[in-house]
Amino acid sequence: MKIKEVTNYLEELAPLNYAEDFDNVGLLVGNYNTEVSGVLVTLDTLEETVDEAITKNCNLIISFHPIIFGGLKKLNGNSYVEKVVLKAIKNDIAIYATHTALDNSNNGVSAKMCEVLGLKNQKILIPKKGIIKKLTTFVPVKDAKELQKHLFDAGAGNIGNYSECSFSVNGIGTFMGNENSNPVLGEKGKRHSENETQISILFESKNEYAVLNTLKNKHPYEEVAYEIITLENTHQNIGMGMIGELPSAMDEKEFLVYLKDKMKTACVRHSELIHKKIKTVAVLGGSGSFAISNAKRAGADTYVSADFKYHEFFKAEKSILLADIGHYESEQFTKNLLVDYLTKKFSNFAIVLSEKSTNPIYYI
Repeated sequence: MKIKEVTNYLEELAPLNYAEDFDNVGLLVGNYNTEVSGVLVTLDTLEETVDEAITKNCNLIISFHPIIFGGLKKLNGNSYVEKVVLKAIKNDIAIYATHTALDNSNNGVSAKMCEVLGLKNQKILIPKKGIIKKLTTFVPVKDAKELQKHLFDAGAGNIGNYSECSFSVNGIGTFMGNENSNPVLGEKGKRHSENETQISILFESKNEYAVLNTLKNKHPYEEVAYEIITLENTHQNIGMGMIGELPSAMDEKEFLVYLKDKMKTACVRHSELIHKKIKTVAVLGGSGSFAISNAKRAGADTYVSADFKYHEFFKAEKSILLADIGHYESEQFTKNLLVDYLTKKFSNFAIVLSEKSTNPIYYI
């Protein structure tokens, strides 16, 4: 089994195009064609993580956070990042990161937080833009239904809870082939008019290669006329954070104790108590202060995330309970999610959950 087969499966859960533009995801160290001896799953990749991989005969580290975030201009071991990369290369260990690709997944970081907290009826808090594309193409009327079916099979035409969605309109297309053409209809050197169907169909950007490959292979024309545009529409099942409901409402203090226990954190920093029941809970793993206004607009009673600054607690404005449980603590169950996902698919090598805590913050 090669690394590429493992990462292809991972990218069904967290396609790399789901990642934010600032991020650095995918295979950061190593070669996709390397045979896998074992996989170590971790939240962060540190030197001790690489040592653990060596000890456990794992030559692929699946890390949530990328060890290489900004550009590396040198590799001489002067920083912890350089030391990790050098040690990984020296010991033929590959490193793959999912980060915001998994953050934006419908079954990713925030979904795991919802599961741990027992939330029901969850939905995406901040649906992502730029993921939906539209294909428009033109095909002879008699071939339209068959091409449409092939495009559906390639992953196009899905909108929310609906599949096989498209729009068609008939018209007259014209074309004239030059001396090098081999037209399916008409004659080269003569303008030809054909009754055609214009098909418009949406697809996720992760399916672009499959959709275009299908279009070109299944379209009857020698030259396929088509256009693709990226839409501003949000995708209701892809994006940052989630919002859901507790099975039953809790008092604020009761909820904070429950939150501390379930999320296994030593400390919960929170905004002023506002003496309301907590039922609707918004969550977002990692640094989530940017989504406070989204949680308020969504009608959440509380927003659970991490890395809130002093002045950001004022944004609660007596309308929501803000709860900062710590960056590591909000994402700690992510590696369990990845192990469970990979174990379902691969049984011919070990999928190992890292035993090392990579939390750089300690409490007294």
